[in-house]
Amino acid sequence: MHYRDCSCGALRSSDISRHVTLSGWIAARRDHGGVIFIDLRDRDGITQVVFRPELHPIAATAAHTLRCEDVVTLSGQVVARLPGTENKELSTGEVELVASELVILNRSEVPPFPMEERIENEDLRLKYRYLDLRRPEMTGNIRLRHRVTKIIRDDLDEHGFWEIETPILFKSTPEGARDFLVPARLVPGSFYALPQAPQQYKQLLMVSGMDRYFQIARCFRDEDLRADRQPEFTQVDIEASFTSREEIFALIETMFQKVFRAARCVEIQTPFLRLTYKEAMNRFGSDKPDMRFGMEIEDVGAIFEKTQFKVFQSALDSGGVIKALNAKGFASVTTGQIETLTEVAKNAGAKGLAFIKIENGEWKSPIVKFFSEEEKQALAAQLNIEEGDLILFGADTWETSCTALGRVRLRVAELQKIPIDREQLAFLWVIDMPLLAYSAEEKKWNAVHHPFTRPKAEDQALLDAGKFGEVRAEAYDIVLNGMELGGGSLRIHENELQTQIFKALGIDPEKQEELFGHLLKAFRYGAPPHGGIALGLDRLISLLAYESSIRDVIAFPKNNRGMELMTGAPSPADPKDLRVLSIASTVKIASQ
Repeated sequence: MHYRDCSCGALRSSDISRHVTLSGWIAARRDHGGVIFIDLRDRDGITQVVFRPELHPIAATAAHTLRCEDVVTLSGQVVARLPGTENKELSTGEVELVASELVILNRSEVPPFPMEERIENEDLRLKYRYLDLRRPEMTGNIRLRHRVTKIIRDDLDEHGFWEIETPILFKSTPEGARDFLVPARLVPGSFYALPQAPQQYKQLLMVSGMDRYFQIARCFRDEDLRADRQPEFTQVDIEASFTSREEIFALIETMFQKVFRAARCVEIQTPFLRLTYKEAMNRFGSDKPDMRFGMEIEDVGAIFEKTQFKVFQSALDSGGVIKALNAKGFASVTTGQIETLTEVAKNAGAKGLAFIKIENGEWKSPIVKFFSEEEKQALAAQLNIEEGDLILFGADTWETSCTALGRVRLRVAELQKIPIDREQLAFLWVIDMPLLAYSAEEKKWNAVHHPFTRPKAEDQALLDAGKFGEVRAEAYDIVLNGMELGGGSLRIHENELQTQIFKALGIDPEKQEELFGHLLKAFRYGAPPHGGIALGLDRLISLLAYESSIRDVIAFPKNNRGMELMTGAPSPADPKDLRVLSIASTVKIASQ
């Protein structure tokens, strides 16, 4: 049987008088006094089809039985729509098909939700994802994902990168998040790990002389979920030998120019702005700052060196800082909103949130009575305080104060409904990240990115002296509108330096050999200098598609509880299968 000559989105006025065959789903059906109109849909678009009983009675009679989502093949002549009935919203809106033949291939039950509308019940959409994907909005997102991925592949190919696949079944090594473990039946009691990223394999490819590698890589992390996080996700993984940070930046900026030109028809200006990690935190309280609006954070500690306010004094005496931001024109903030902002600050580790409202020429706050006139004047000058402003303070350690006010800054922008043009693209490189961070809970140093990140050469002496908190990394993140799109670094390629970092992380020589012996051994056979970056493909596509959740650009995602509702995964394993794998479960599964 011949099913189609073209897609439902292909017909134009140049096709008038053609006899064509189309196949697809019934998106809508309308009865205009015996003349039946249907919208025939496939992934590429919609064509309006008309059944005229005076011309083709058999086809018209059959059309009366059609229902939404029935699958059909039909043939007929392409004609121009009557003047005034054109649909400019459709690419096929100047023509319609007068059907002469109709074959009903499959009937559909009534769908659980309207197919042409946005559905707010996400769990219902995910349960019937095969239907949800038919909706033009979702089809468009998947098409966009395909196009962007192809552009990225072609661009990297032009720059001499080879696409190389790396194993999915890997070895469990500490790299940040929790691993998904897979039992190895042939080695009872042993487990593979699904890769959090192909980090070690891509470095081994550089040792192998592959020189320029990339992969559209599937990655797995067993962590709590949110709108921009999934247990399995896709990243554009890139690694190159004999490269520099500047070469990597230029590669990514050029790639993004091509992607945004094709996907949004906009020209991106390069080079992108650069901020050091410290500057980003000081000014915006975030290592992925949204720079589409101001409201920058200021250090006001120098003003309060002799303060009588004990909270500020205690922070400074303990080596902390006093930070402030001016929410211009927000003195009208309500008590409930102040409580909300305080909770935001506390969730970031702050003990509270001090504030001052400037109303009717008066500074209103319980803390103002502790300020001298000199302090008030200096504060007004530094923060440009005017009538109607709201001043918010953070007094704590440097990191806590910055982080707390950074999150408060974003919440204030939401509460004030600061107008932000969604077409604005504020790209940014954040550079010179910390190499290591101390965990008071674990009483040990951890890698901020991963343990293979190279320290800056000028900070090697600090590393040798054990001043781990002051060592900067040759690491970088690319940020767009407050969203981290990717991160990377120059890597360690020397055995001795890698061993030194492992030691700083508290990994003894025996454990180094057990976990990373393969990498350390490889470095003894002529490892080249190398570096790279990994871009979050799901996040990039969601931003291009104006979607707030990456679930809307993934064909079959998990929900925010890690469930795949369509198939019911995850599900209990058969006890017989567990015995084969030498696994005993201590969890009693309730009957479902």
